[in-house]
Amino acid sequence: MTTLAADHAACAAILRRSGSSFAMPIALLPEAKRRGTTALYAFCRVADDIVDDAADREAAAAGLAAFSTSTDAALSGLPVDDPVLRAVTDTVRRYAVPEQYLRDILAGVRMDLHHSRYETPAELELYCSRVASAVGIAAIHVWGFTDPSAIGLAHDCGVAFQLTNILRDIPEDLGRGRVYLPEEDFLACGCTVNDLLAGRIGPAFARLATLEIQRAAERFRRAAALDGMLSTDGRGVFRAMFGVYRTLLRAVGRQGVGIFTAKVRASKPRLMAAALATLACGTKVWR
Repeated sequence: MTTLAADHAACAAILRRSGSSFAMPIALLPEAKRRGTTALYAFCRVADDIVDDAADREAAAAGLAAFSTSTDAALSGLPVDDPVLRAVTDTVRRYAVPEQYLRDILAGVRMDLHHSRYETPAELELYCSRVASAVGIAAIHVWGFTDPSAIGLAHDCGVAFQLTNILRDIPEDLGRGRVYLPEEDFLACGCTVNDLLAGRIGPAFARLATLEIQRAAERFRRAAALDGMLSTDGRGVFRAMFGVYRTLLRAVGRQGVGIFTAKVRASKPRLMAAALATLACGTKVWR
């Protein structure tokens, strides 16, 4: 017979195996909120893996459709044979997380099945809002917030984090046939997606890198205000995540045009130091 404790333990195992940079910040939360946040992470990880690990697009679509159906069933109170869905449903009920955010996450993952290019920054923002901002907004319901303005700032934070992920993973995404940077941005900087695909990385790509880094940095600047709107529990985990991702964006900036040919990496000690510095000093250290 399964138990809710076992379901949450299964989510914790997914987080441990992932090697995610989120693991350390999540560990700062009190036990109940740590379980809830871990369940949200596991839900996202399972959905991502369905698409990324499938043999082909048809298999990914079928797997994601089945997972979406099971998600709806779990949220409706029906029994499901999936510990992650049972744990995330417990989290949604315990912390009054609007169910729509889980559906938005799945809609974002589904976009990776049908969108390998983005024409405009607005299109990319929609993707970011689903795969990242929806997660962040769900998470602050678990952590606790004191001002409704926190919702919009959590959106900015999600976009900042996802843009950072996109910039550090450009070669990996190319290997999957995906280019997330908007075609409008390529053209504005004097290059094209075809140049990227062909490895013709000329001077225009330095302008493109600068444009994208500045766009992400502006979202970090806006999201920093979220620090003052979270519960004491939430403030710690947010600061640590913010410090880690802001450091990753700085690593992107140091690599410059090299982001188009090599994945950006930051050492674990550097990320740990950034998390600790932000914990101690708040997000103002990055302003």
